[in-house]
Order: sequence, then structure tokens, then C-alpha cells
Amino acid sequence: MYNRARYLIFFQYIGTKYSGAAKVPPHQTWVKGVQDHIEDALKRLRPVIPVSLYISSRTDSGVHALSNSAHFDFQRKNDKPPFTEDILVEALNFHLRTEQIRELDVGAMSEAAATFVGTHDFSSFRAINSDVAFKSPVKTLDAVRIEPRRAFICEHFHRDVPLWELTFQSKSFLYRQVRRMTGALVAVGQGRITLTKLREIMEARDSLAYPSTMTAPARGLFLTRVNYNESDLLLSPQTSASAPSIGVDE
Repeated sequence: MYNRARYLIFFQYIGTKYSGAAKVPPHQTWVKGVQDHIEDALKRLRPVIPVSLYISSRTDSGVHALSNSAHFDFQRKNDKPPFTEDILVEALNFHLRTEQIRELDVGAMSEAAATFVGTHDFSSFRAINSDVAFKSPVKTLDAVRIEPRRAFICEHFHRDVPLWELTFQSKSFLYRQVRRMTGALVAVGQGRITLTKLREIMEARDSLAYPSTMTAPARGLFLTRVNYNESDLLLSPQTSASAPSIGVDE
């Protein structure tokens, strides 16, 4: 069987939407591992025998990899000679390209972000908790920015991975307001909702008007800075007389 060959491949991935590196059981149809996607790509190359991938290192769900590796045996049909390294890499990348990163319409996101700037009733963008009855849903957003950023991983990937940083600036936020606004902007950027729909959600002033599945996950969310005015740091006579000690509310 001169046309059967063993290959060692090295591959990278953004693991956010994968269950990990290893193959998942067949009944878990709602999620896949990286191995599932690579074996699907190899299947499209029409091997004589279905290919099983032997991954060198497992990674947990959501974990990224700059360089993982695996080996497999591949035999072509009709006694065709083994794929050369370059052709195999090109063929696998071609079939895996549809599994990579979805582009965002940043222009549409910027237009949607402008909807949040200023003083508004953000009832639709807060999740229900015990403080709802005691806190006003009216907040003022001073700025919402969407800017390109580069991270250390960009230097290691063999393709351009666009990263965008969303910044929300306000004196205070409602419960999960930032995660809901982020999810809404991403949904607009992916074409899952229109700008008109976003405005309808906002104008509804109802937490239940916001699709719960659209909320952005907590990972990737940073508190970057807290600013103080000079007047905030002055100790008034009333404060010193009534509050001899300093406490922190939970």
C-alpha cells in the first residue's frame, strides 16, 4: 500500500466555541471539539478508510492553542500517491476556513453604539435582581467606543485575527447592563438583529424585551479605570461629624 502515509500536523485554534481539543460523543450534537472539525475536513478529502486523529494534547472547553499537534494515517482512493505536505495543508485549510472567525460589520456596530450615548432609560438592558425596585433605570453614558486592538496572540497566529475593544464610559451601570449592550452590538455586527430592532428593544424599556441568549459572557469583560472628581475626595464637616469610620457596602 504505497499510497498510504502517516502525517504529523500542527494546528492553531481560537477555542471559544469548541468543547475542547478532543472529539465529543456522537449524542452531543450541539457542540463539537476541534478533533471533530479536523476529521470532518479530512473526510472531504475522500480517504479509503475513515481517518482517526490522534491528538497530542487535550485542552479544556474554551481554551485556545497556539500550537497543538496530531498524527493520522491517510490512504487515497484509486491508488493515487500520498498528498504532499503543501497540498495537504492547503486542502485542510480550505475545508476548515468555514469554521474560523466570523467577520463583524464594525460600521453598523458604531452606528448602534451611538444609540446608547447620552441619558436614556436602560430598563431593557438590565437583568432582574433584588435592586430593581430601588434603582432608577436612567443612566448617562458619556462614551461608547469600538476600536481595533492587537494582543500577544496575534503575533503567533498564521492569519490575521481581528480583535476589537468595546469601551463603555459612565458614572455607573445597571446590573449586567454592559454585558447586554455588548451582546446587542455584536448581534448587530453579525447581522443577527438590525439597528431598528435594537432601537425597539431600547424603547420597550422592559428587561424581558431583551433576548436572554444575546447577553455577552462575562469573560473578556474588564473594569479598566475609576475616575474621581476633586470634589468627591473632599471631606465635608457633615461627613466628618456623622461618619467617624469608613465602611464599604457590599
